[in-house]
Amino acid sequence: MTPTSPESPASPTRFTGPAGGRSANPRPRTRRLTTAQALVAFLACQYTERDGRRHRLINATWGIFGHGNVAGIGQALVEAGNGVGDGHGKSNGDVRGNGDGYRAAPRMPYLQGRNEQAMVHAAVGYARQSGRLSAHAVTTSIGPGATNLVTGAALATINHLPVLLLPGDTFATRPADPVLQQLEVPYAGDVSVNDCLRPVSRYFDRVTRPEALVPAVLQAMRVLADPAETGAVTLALPQDVQAEAYDWPEEFFAERVWPVRRPAPDAAELEAAVRAVRSARRPLIVAGGGVRHSGAEETLAAFTAATRIPVASTQAGKGSLRHDHPADIGGIGHTGTATAGELARTADLVIGVGTRYTDFTTASGTLFENPAVRFLNLNITGFDAHKLAALPLVADARTGLEALTSALAGRGYRVDPAYETEYTSAKEVWEERVEASFATPDPTARPTQTQVLGLLDTLVTEEDILINAAGSLPGDLHKLWRTRSRDQYHVEYGYSCMGYEIPAAIGVLLATEARTRPRPVWALVGDGTYLMNPTEIVTAVQESLPLKLVILQNHGYASIGGLSEAVGAERFGTAYRHRDPDGGFTGPPLPVDLAANAASLGLHVLRAATVDDLRKALAEARDAEGPTCVYVETETPDTVSGPPPAQAWWDVPVAETAGRPAAVEAREKYERQVAARRRHL
Repeated sequence: MTPTSPESPASPTRFTGPAGGRSANPRPRTRRLTTAQALVAFLACQYTERDGRRHRLINATWGIFGHGNVAGIGQALVEAGNGVGDGHGKSNGDVRGNGDGYRAAPRMPYLQGRNEQAMVHAAVGYARQSGRLSAHAVTTSIGPGATNLVTGAALATINHLPVLLLPGDTFATRPADPVLQQLEVPYAGDVSVNDCLRPVSRYFDRVTRPEALVPAVLQAMRVLADPAETGAVTLALPQDVQAEAYDWPEEFFAERVWPVRRPAPDAAELEAAVRAVRSARRPLIVAGGGVRHSGAEETLAAFTAATRIPVASTQAGKGSLRHDHPADIGGIGHTGTATAGELARTADLVIGVGTRYTDFTTASGTLFENPAVRFLNLNITGFDAHKLAALPLVADARTGLEALTSALAGRGYRVDPAYETEYTSAKEVWEERVEASFATPDPTARPTQTQVLGLLDTLVTEEDILINAAGSLPGDLHKLWRTRSRDQYHVEYGYSCMGYEIPAAIGVLLATEARTRPRPVWALVGDGTYLMNPTEIVTAVQESLPLKLVILQNHGYASIGGLSEAVGAERFGTAYRHRDPDGGFTGPPLPVDLAANAASLGLHVLRAATVDDLRKALAEARDAEGPTCVYVETETPDTVSGPPPAQAWWDVPVAETAGRPAAVEAREKYERQVAARRRHL
């Protein structure tokens, strides 16, 4: 079942009172439904609204069914009209509709997943592509189905992306105790495995009575639609309560619109921000994911046009400006560009816009070296706005930037032309390093990972979307990728979760209306990531979604292998090779054929052995109308040009005592680096 467009919601159900006028004592209008049926009907009538545009809030439900949700949510989704009928909800009261006392409820599309974690990843990809204005629900059975949600929930909450989780739970009435898959806790009778979801949810409730659904689900919608609070929301649903009937007031099913606020900055905070900017000689903007969530890209461009302040970006913020914008200096931090790194080291004012300042961004507290550096943080959450002892500007990113631009307009602020020349010249030098990394002098050679990115770079337009999350690819992409549109760069690096890419690509394809307005969506994965979670390939095939999967086979965990070597762990346990006689893993590569595996799951697979093969395969995949895989075994960059090294430090502690020389040497380097770390107070 194809979800409706998030910007084209189905018409809400309208109910009328009895014909012939009102009774002096009208009966309360109710509808008798199970708790699960009522929940699905309620969700179908919820909308968000921002800037005058309305979006359906919960646009589809993913589900894998077991005894904990099949008779509840599963049956309710059948009632909602998923290919087996019109989905009528009987009413207990004088409700007139289509002449027989009831009428069809709005449709709730169902999407079939293969792995519960992957379903959450798909929902997160959908929410991000939808600008957090539309989301998906995910339902599971009790037990392992529910606990499989935890990783996806953590990813959603860390990245501030909305997803509604509906795990089944054990019986509220406890007629049989324990039931299949129930966790028994000797010290508490009201704990289930679903309590694992509490710390990774922005809102959690267990609905132990039908009538308790009303306040629980209203709170859930509030959190999902709140740009400062949003993340994973969990409603644990005991399996008996799901199937229990109740007389629900018709008002519960009325159309509700949840405004997505754009809070403006406080006047005093704005004035302090203006003074800070005007006094800065070497200011630097750090653009985070909040720029994208707010849709503030054009506003940021207008601010930089007025002030000429350079813009570096986090992983989530990359694309805030196009790569060829004069003020864009690329990624910042451990995986950033040399241009951004050098400017960060000398900046006297760092203006964070919608960023959480993770350790990759700050180089574990070593990047902003200027003794006089101060921070100004524009963020919709006060929690993030106050980080690094900053001047806070608590506001929506777009609203805040508009206010800051307006306040500065009449005061004649612009950076010194020499500073502008400095960063634009440095950017040109970095572009030469990008070109060297992308170069493919020998078309008959096996490509390196950066050459794969270079070949994609020559092929894509602003319509293409690249999805990645873990391994060495995020570092290469952050340093090298030339982002052409606000939503082209989709790298999940808040949780950096292996296995995110394929299901997230499905969510993105659903959000971009792939069947009617196809956009090329690329999921880039290494072999380690692919082996973590390839199952949603089957979903892409089932839904005929034109997924473009690129598998880079390098026989192991390349990123962690490099890190392991740097910290003295000698690449232990990071290669996919046969065990050698001494007990290590230095034998021949494992004879794993991931291309054959992808083909067995239904993908059309294109194998590429050389640079020239890869160029042709990528072009064919881009034009393909169905799900397609490009498989390439990459060359290590030891003998050919690879990516530039890390431009800033990242703190991974090294063993303080060790007997092996590699660890001893690594510790000496670590102590020199950690000495440069500082707290900004």
